[in-house]
Amino acid sequence: MSSRLATRATTLAFALAAALGLSACASFSPDSGMSVVSDVTGQTIGKDVAFVRAADDAARADSTVKRLLARALNVDAAVQIALLNNKGLQAAYNELALAETDLVEQSLPPNPAFSISRISGDGASEIERQVVGDILALATLPFRSEIARERFRQAQLRAALETLRFAAEVRRGYLRTVAANEMVGLLTDAKSTAETTAQLARKLGETGSLNKLDQAREQVFYAETTAELASARQEATSARERLARLMGLWDEGLDFRLPASLPALPRRPRGLPTIEADAVAHRLDLQIARMELAALAKSFDLTQATRFVTLLDVAGIARRTRDPEGAPFREKGFDVQFQIPVFDGGEVRVRQAAETYNLAFNRLTERAVNVRSEARDAYRVYRSTYDIASHYQREILPLRNIITEEMQLRLSSMQVDVFALVTEARQRIASLRAAIEARRDFFLAQSELQTAVNGGGSGGTENQTAKVTAAQATASGH
Repeated sequence: MSSRLATRATTLAFALAAALGLSACASFSPDSGMSVVSDVTGQTIGKDVAFVRAADDAARADSTVKRLLARALNVDAAVQIALLNNKGLQAAYNELALAETDLVEQSLPPNPAFSISRISGDGASEIERQVVGDILALATLPFRSEIARERFRQAQLRAALETLRFAAEVRRGYLRTVAANEMVGLLTDAKSTAETTAQLARKLGETGSLNKLDQAREQVFYAETTAELASARQEATSARERLARLMGLWDEGLDFRLPASLPALPRRPRGLPTIEADAVAHRLDLQIARMELAALAKSFDLTQATRFVTLLDVAGIARRTRDPEGAPFREKGFDVQFQIPVFDGGEVRVRQAAETYNLAFNRLTERAVNVRSEARDAYRVYRSTYDIASHYQREILPLRNIITEEMQLRLSSMQVDVFALVTEARQRIASLRAAIEARRDFFLAQSELQTAVNGGGSGGTENQTAKVTAAQATASGH
């Protein structure tokens, strides 16, 4: 009997020693998992990211930001500044670091519990010591650790996806700001023309050469243009403030310079015959959903394997008894505690795990279908906006220039009066405004096309993944 007790005590000691040995293998990575974020961001949008955790990191990021701010910003520079300087994005990287703490925690074996008790009376005393280990948790540690690694890889991709989403938001903010500035420049010139015409109409009215109706028409054109310019300036100011917030700029950084107009259209649009396949292969949200499904499959297997036994504790016991009427003696043994599946045979947990897996599978399938549709639609919008902007640039604006030149020639030969030229100027301004908006819409559509292929859109998929993860946690009982 004593030999069997010794053998079991030795087995328990070996298990606890193995647990302590395993714990030495779990550690934090030097970059908190940022290597995946850096690789994805560099390969997808060609930008650098940095997790600012120390004074040296902050100094390097600040130096890069100041260097980029020293010249007029293009869209790439604005995105790079935001990726290095925005504190909200840094908070997303803090969440990644927290996810790594969960990985390390789940990879560690359970700590053994030690208890000591002493009972005395009438000269007698008893001292008992116990070391209790959770054998079930130790036995399932490799499975739980692998699931935790899957979760951490998902967290890395979610951080990368947030980086792409944020970069796309900065790109849109930059384009809207520059387009608003270009619109302000156009309306400023239009106001100057309208003011000159209104003054001329007033003087002609004072001499009786122009009736009140024509005077009022010129005055209202000037008044309307003035109001439109004020609105455009306000819109440009607000757009600039939004861009400054995204880039994390304040105080001296607020005097950053932007170009006066949007860049010219590319000579030809991109041809993407395999855009659906590219989106399905590269979308980070789909990769996250696939990894979630794999993790849930492993969790389901673990739930099935442990459905009947959810508690298995083994304790090594050492007891010392002292009796005044006899010699003191020592006792050693062990205690096993497990749950008897009388009422709950684990069927509920297995059913919950199965339905959680099915939920994730259906979400993944739905998302894959939606991704293909989003990619097709994004490319159609991209081509359509390119055709529209190109039509203004190659057809409408050149024709407007011809009309303006011909009207000026006829004005010189007294074939038309100055007010006919002003009427044509109004129509030309309307065409120029539409051309600016068409060019802005094209570049926004180009940004959305990149988002449709790589991910980083509205964020709906991330929310769905979070719901599935919460459902899985409820099913597993943790």
